[in-house]
Amino acid sequence: MLFISAHRKGDRFMSESLGAEFPVESITEGKVKVVVPNLNAYGVVPSDYAPSRAPVFYNPIMEFNRDVSVLAFQAYQRMVNREVTICEPLSATGIRGLRYAAEIQGVAAVVSGDINMRSVTLAVRNVELNNLQNRVTVEHKDANRLLMKHSAPKTRFDIIDIDPFGTPAPHLEAAVQALRNNGLLAATATDMAPLCGVHAKACIRKYGGRPLRTEYCQELAIRLLTGSIATSAAKHDVGVRVLFSHCSDHYIRVYAQIGYGCQKADAALKQMGYILHCFNCLHRETAAKPFPDAAAKCPECGAKMDWAGPLWTGKIFDAQFTDLMANENLHTAFRNSSKITKLLSTAKQEADMPPTYYVLDRLSGKFKLPAPSTAAFFGALQEGGFKAVATHFNSRGIRTDASASEMHNILKTLTPKTQ
Repeated sequence: MLFISAHRKGDRFMSESLGAEFPVESITEGKVKVVVPNLNAYGVVPSDYAPSRAPVFYNPIMEFNRDVSVLAFQAYQRMVNREVTICEPLSATGIRGLRYAAEIQGVAAVVSGDINMRSVTLAVRNVELNNLQNRVTVEHKDANRLLMKHSAPKTRFDIIDIDPFGTPAPHLEAAVQALRNNGLLAATATDMAPLCGVHAKACIRKYGGRPLRTEYCQELAIRLLTGSIATSAAKHDVGVRVLFSHCSDHYIRVYAQIGYGCQKADAALKQMGYILHCFNCLHRETAAKPFPDAAAKCPECGAKMDWAGPLWTGKIFDAQFTDLMANENLHTAFRNSSKITKLLSTAKQEADMPPTYYVLDRLSGKFKLPAPSTAAFFGALQEGGFKAVATHFNSRGIRTDASASEMHNILKTLTPKTQ
């Protein structure tokens, strides 16, 4: 373990290795108490997208992300039913690793790391504050170098958490190599502009797939990230399956279990494909292969279709794993527990539904019809014999097996005076 002499004086964190003082504050999150940069001193407000202005990265908004991670990792530990090791190679203040060690039963060891020496110094101090020196180590190392250090058999981790400011793409391949068979990879992406099609070329460079600016672009973002994980893993004859994913605030998060073997890698790659989208009538469908422009005609209206991919077209939620997380949430006292309950309940309903969702206001606007209440529209869909559930991606979103034209007809029946 790396220990660096450090102490607090008033609201200033001091260390010879820092070379200068910087303002800090003490906060409590979950079961740990940590020293973090005082973001007010850097002009950062809670809604600010760039808490990286501070000398050590800290984002209070991501408490929800950390809460869900604790539940997911505990559920995974219950699933494998043995002690687990966790690596957090982008630790910053170290708050994630500390929470995992303090709050998850069955954690044998947590290895945290950061290339920023100020982060390492602060993380070491936070380990000491919580008396977790016996289970948490902190290393001053580049994330990929730390992961590759543990890529040999018997040194690999059960869980790796890639939680960067921006894209996790540069670390996915190293993470796959540092996971033991059936291990769990958690990856966060905050670069939503590329993933949602604002900067399409950047998305293609980072994730290997073309995005699309649609009302369900957040789901496409999860599928692009998952596709990048699957293709990175397949290079090493490793397959993946998604246990859970979600979009919250300004980021997406994917939890994928890996499995060694070329057959598992091939099976995962069969889940790769394309989303075809018609901007004229809002029809969408999945396709296994790219298509020539001449054949890209919408089957419902005949208009030219656009596309996103290659990306993951398989499941992005596992109902059984979501149940395990929900059960763990019953035994927590997180500030976000009620919000998490709603997320898990909705995600479980989405688990076996078709890819992509419709947004009611977008539908009604496209067809120039008044927007009914979501309850009325759900009821009408179900009365028509269609499956219909809410989606956590959008409060007015609908995941259904009805086609765009069928929903158009249902909207007409709900607004007879406009016809």
